[in-house]
Amino acid sequence: MIKKILVSQPKPTSEKSPYFAIAERFDVELVFRPFIKVEGLTSKEFRQQKVSIADYTAIVFTSRHAIDHFFKLCKELRVNISEDMKYFCVTEAISLYIQKYVPYRKRKIFFGSTGKVADMLPQMVKHKTERYLVPMSDVHNDEIRDLLDSKNLKHTECVMYRTVSNDFTEEEVKNFDYDMLVFFSPVGVDALVKNFPDFKQKDIAIASFGPATARAVKEAGLRLDLEAPTEKYPSMTGALQHYLLEHEEE
Repeated sequence: MIKKILVSQPKPTSEKSPYFAIAERFDVELVFRPFIKVEGLTSKEFRQQKVSIADYTAIVFTSRHAIDHFFKLCKELRVNISEDMKYFCVTEAISLYIQKYVPYRKRKIFFGSTGKVADMLPQMVKHKTERYLVPMSDVHNDEIRDLLDSKNLKHTECVMYRTVSNDFTEEEVKNFDYDMLVFFSPVGVDALVKNFPDFKQKDIAIASFGPATARAVKEAGLRLDLEAPTEKYPSMTGALQHYLLEHEEE
């Protein structure tokens, strides 16, 4: 019987989140506790990449983390950002976040609607003479590089922040009494192994989102009970609800 579920993500800010509906429908306790956290590179670490921010005329932002750590490093490195700098963001929400650091209306800011860099390519091609800098996490693939290469855009990707384990406190370890764990990244699975080196799964159900996370669960020698997304259940909440419904009827 599943009565207490640990979701390795921050608690949803909207009361309309499907997670809350699941908690009420199945009378389960949901605990939102990220297994990972993001931290920025130090200025010394960033310098080792031999990237000079001042050499670029446009920045591509794929997340708020990228914005935070870009401006933090600029401050630490004493880089003065030109008012002519162009910013390309994958969504409007991310573009609006820039105003935390610079006057929004006085900057040249462009944004996409789908959250994907591919959606911004037409706008970036219109500015093909720009030199693009793409701040990234230490965990990334070559998708952005390949996309910009395909349009012959001048660009450089650099790591400005990394994902690390959000270690558990002694109290959290002592009171680890969950019936189900829900993971969204391989790093989250690694964090479980790091914090609980003698972890015994037993009857604890494990759910994962994304093929890389599923693979990490199996490589850790754990039993994977629920995998999402699927064609029928593209979201974790949809898959979770179906799983709980099946086990409720047992």
